[in-house]
Amino acid sequence: MRVRRLLSGRPGQRRAFQALVAFCALALAPSAWLFCADSGRIRTVADVPAEPVAVVFGAGVVNGVPSDYLAHRLDAALQLYRAGKVEALLVTGDNSKPSYNEPQAMYDYLVARGVPSDRVVRDYAGFDTWDSCTRARRVFGVQHAVLVSQDFHVRRALALCQAAGIDSYAVGAAETHDATWYYGGLREIPGAGKALFSALLRPDPTLLGPTDPAVTRVLATAGGKP
Repeated sequence: MRVRRLLSGRPGQRRAFQALVAFCALALAPSAWLFCADSGRIRTVADVPAEPVAVVFGAGVVNGVPSDYLAHRLDAALQLYRAGKVEALLVTGDNSKPSYNEPQAMYDYLVARGVPSDRVVRDYAGFDTWDSCTRARRVFGVQHAVLVSQDFHVRRALALCQAAGIDSYAVGAAETHDATWYYGGLREIPGAGKALFSALLRPDPTLLGPTDPAVTRVLATAGGKP
C-alpha cells in the first residue's frame, strides 16, 4: 500500500520515471565505459600493426567442429598469420568437460589450413574473456597481441586484455546481422558489467596453474618477442 501511495498521482509517476531512468543509466554505464575505449585500437586485418601473438577467443563447437562464428574468427587469425602480422596463435577456450574441447577444435582447424602445428598454442582454461586475457598474460607471458573475435565482442576483449597488462589491438570478424549476431550483441550488456568488475578488481582466473613457456618458445624460434 505504501508503494502504491508513493506512485499514485503525477508526483508518483514522476518518481517512477526518475527511478526507471536511474536504473537504465546504471545498467548501461558499463557498456558506455566499453564504448569510450580507444577505438583506434580496433582495426582490420589489413591495417592492424604487426604484433607477436594473435589471441583467438573460443566460441561454440559442435561434434569437434568450430561453429560458423568460431570459424570466422579462425579465418581472420589465419589471414593475420599469412600476412605476416603475427608469429604465434594462442587459441583460448573452454575445455571444462572431456567431451567438449574448443582449443583443440581451433588448433585442428588452423593446422588443417596450413599453419605449422608448432605456431599454435592451446589454452584449455579460457572459460570466459577475463580468464583468457589474464591467463594469456600471467600463464603464457603475452605482453603484446592482436585480439581476434566477433566485432560485437572485441571492445570487451580489448578492455579486459588491456586491464590484464597486454598492450593490444583488436580485429573483429564481421558477420551478417542475423539473430545470432543480435543475441551476441545483447549478451554484451551484462557482459560489460562483468567486465567492469574484472577490470577493477582483477580477480584470479577460474584456473591459473603454472606458467607455460609455449608462446615464448614459438617466438624464440620465429625471432620475435612476447
